[in-house]
Amino acid sequence: MPAMRRSFSMLVTAVAMCAIALSACADVAGAVRKPTHHLHVVNGSYDSVTALAIAPAQGGTFQDIELQTPVQGGLDSTTVDVPAGDCLRDVRVTFLHGAHRVYPGLDLCRNDSLRLTPGAATSTPSGTLADRR
Repeated sequence: MPAMRRSFSMLVTAVAMCAIALSACADVAGAVRKPTHHLHVVNGSYDSVTALAIAPAQGGTFQDIELQTPVQGGLDSTTVDVPAGDCLRDVRVTFLHGAHRVYPGLDLCRNDSLRLTPGAATSTPSGTLADRR
């Protein structure tokens, strides 16, 4: 009988350790899968986009967003993950020829896309944003 109790005790301990390990994994997975926003960029300009960066609205530090390949002009598009933060963001777009534009105050909680055009940018669904350099 003592051997049976020992086996049962070891089984209970093993199950408890597995439960703790699974709980820890779930916490880590939950931290990795924090809800993020996505930004769909449509490049309707004449030049390729080579870099994107996003900052908190009105003067935050820009954080580079990795692009797998340049987003070609002529309606090529890409969707990028936006770093965690507030809804209002400034988006800096750098073009192949070196120029860049900053699109200030985009509400990424309400709008998930930015359309680049030769003269201005539009953000759907709320309408047109002035092109501010």
